[in-house]
Amino acid sequence: MIDILVIGSGPAGYTAAIYAVRAGYKVKLITGNQDGGQLTITSFIENYPGFSEKISGPQLMTQMRRQAENLGVEVEYDVIESVDFSGKPFFCKGEAGNSYESRAVIVATGANAKWLGLESEDRYKNRGVSACATCDGFFFKNKIVAVIGGGNAAVEEAIYLTNFASKVFLIHRRDSLRAEKIMQARLMENPKIEVVWNSRVAEILGDEKKVTGVLLENSGELRKIELDGVFVAIGHAPATEIFRGKLDLDEGGYIVVDGTKTSVKGVFAAGDVCDPIYRQAIVSAGQGCKAAIDADRFLSIES
Repeated sequence: MIDILVIGSGPAGYTAAIYAVRAGYKVKLITGNQDGGQLTITSFIENYPGFSEKISGPQLMTQMRRQAENLGVEVEYDVIESVDFSGKPFFCKGEAGNSYESRAVIVATGANAKWLGLESEDRYKNRGVSACATCDGFFFKNKIVAVIGGGNAAVEEAIYLTNFASKVFLIHRRDSLRAEKIMQARLMENPKIEVVWNSRVAEILGDEKKVTGVLLENSGELRKIELDGVFVAIGHAPATEIFRGKLDLDEGGYIVVDGTKTSVKGVFAAGDVCDPIYRQAIVSAGQGCKAAIDADRFLSIES
């Protein structure tokens, strides 16, 4: 029997596990598909307290995992495919066939990248279409690429890709960016980046083997840009599909919480899975800490 099962391995999940195990509980953390969460596809982090020099997302998450394991957290590389919160203990089943029973659960499954929804996008995924510049940027050395989006993630990916690509188009459907001003300034100062305003991707073009360009639409007019890769950075959706009908979700699919308490007593949530606003690693870590403390108080009363 596990005292606290943590589902998810981003800053919220690992922080929750660290605090929970230090409170004296038997804690198991299920990593999900991507150990480290979204930060593993983030190039460099400059605003996470405690690091005087910038640190890469993968490095930060490796540090968190090692800290958790050193303290006694059992890290399980599995993906939860179903949950049963109807009684105690709580029951979760993994894709590998493993079953997990626990007295409390902390959900920290985060969010996943959104896609454009084009048939041509699906056709060329992993053949020039990607949602991870850190993962795939290296394969576009001295090539021309485009980033789709206008927020912090899109701007960061565009800047990061200039380390490899000869030219980067940032394609945005509006006439202004949503990214932070300091990020916009860095973008505009980079000679390799060209912003394409008021345009949406109508189709991703290719030769059936790889991407060769994009077809853009602007006020009814079409424009073709020849390029080698497309990186989609238009936001994320919470990873809550397995919790539908099990926990209360809002219109966007985010878990509804009171602090970190969900609609089921003994089940808590932290991080981007319940936060559509801030979406910052430090906020997720703070929520993970709160979830662990709330779980501790719950178990203290229950026992």
